[in-house]
Amino acid sequence: MAKEKLPVTQAIRTLRAYNAEFSIHAYKYEDKGGTSLASKELNVDEYNVIKTLVMEDEEGEAFLVLMHGDKKVSTKGLARFLGVKSVTSCEPDKAHNLTGYFVGGISPFGTKRKLRVYIESTILDLETIYINAGKRGLLVEMKPRYLSDVLKPMPVKVAIS
Repeated sequence: MAKEKLPVTQAIRTLRAYNAEFSIHAYKYEDKGGTSLASKELNVDEYNVIKTLVMEDEEGEAFLVLMHGDKKVSTKGLARFLGVKSVTSCEPDKAHNLTGYFVGGISPFGTKRKLRVYIESTILDLETIYINAGKRGLLVEMKPRYLSDVLKPMPVKVAIS
């Protein structure tokens, strides 16, 4: 049986450049499937599937937020933490222009433009995470410490159910 050939994205190239240890997992992507679908397809807890959100403040200053798949971001809490009036999700076209990735396949690694990264602090306590590898239907499995090594994210506590 032939081994499936997985794509090499800018995210994967970036992880390799940092000598991060990871494994690649492909699954059948569906629009609006999100982390729920990914966790079912890979048979892992959705809490360990990390979503990468492209957000911006009222001035249009964009940044990334890494959040557990089964949680939402308290935009009021995040705005308070950042000392800004408001925080919203970027429009898909802006997110693509900033990251080089399409919504549903946005990875925090190897973005076109260097963006500040905020991470829900409890993600760093997990044994293993699954995070987008820069293509819809493609995740990397890794230890969270590689997020810190590569991204230098700022820990926050802004998760809500």
